[in-house]
Amino acid sequence: MIVVIDYAVGNLAAVANMFKRLGVACEITADAEKIRRADKIILPGNGAFDACMQGLRATGLVPLLEERVLQHKTPLLGICVGAQMLGHRSEEGSEPGLGWVDMQVRRFPELPGLLVPHMGWCSVGREDKAAPILQSLDTEARFYFVHSYYMQPVRPQDVLLTAQYGIDFTAAVQVDNITGVQFHPEKSHRYGKQLLGQFAGGGR
Repeated sequence: MIVVIDYAVGNLAAVANMFKRLGVACEITADAEKIRRADKIILPGNGAFDACMQGLRATGLVPLLEERVLQHKTPLLGICVGAQMLGHRSEEGSEPGLGWVDMQVRRFPELPGLLVPHMGWCSVGREDKAAPILQSLDTEARFYFVHSYYMQPVRPQDVLLTAQYGIDFTAAVQVDNITGVQFHPEKSHRYGKQLLGQFAGGGR
């Protein structure tokens, strides 16, 4: 069973529906017992960083998530702001992040002709070609992005995918059982389906 953490933000139904199309059992929940029994966890996120962190903390689930993800090594996938929340802090706000990945979140710079937020389809480059979550992914894969801020990991080895929008930026991170993607796989058609299917099937 995969659980999508319900803390009243993000496109929860779209994520769950993608797994259902893959034939994978998935439930949107804030129930602690269901999260404790989950094989894998999705942390969605949409909107402002501070609002997402406040919403997640208000559920009281952060200690349980830390137990499952950090101690028991349950695979977790953060999506969009859910991926940014894995780091220490964002330039968008003042709330501390979860701190599970050694990274900060930066705003895109003001460059001539560069519109922020970055919205639309974008190709990605693979930094870790052996990562299990990428194994079924087409080499020409593109994903749908909507964001004004991007992840900036401290350690180069934590970068899983990169993309380019005025600057080169990190499109996905991975540290052990923790993965975060800046894009929306649930909106990325067959490429998103490939990535979520690999996550569900054993790839971290």
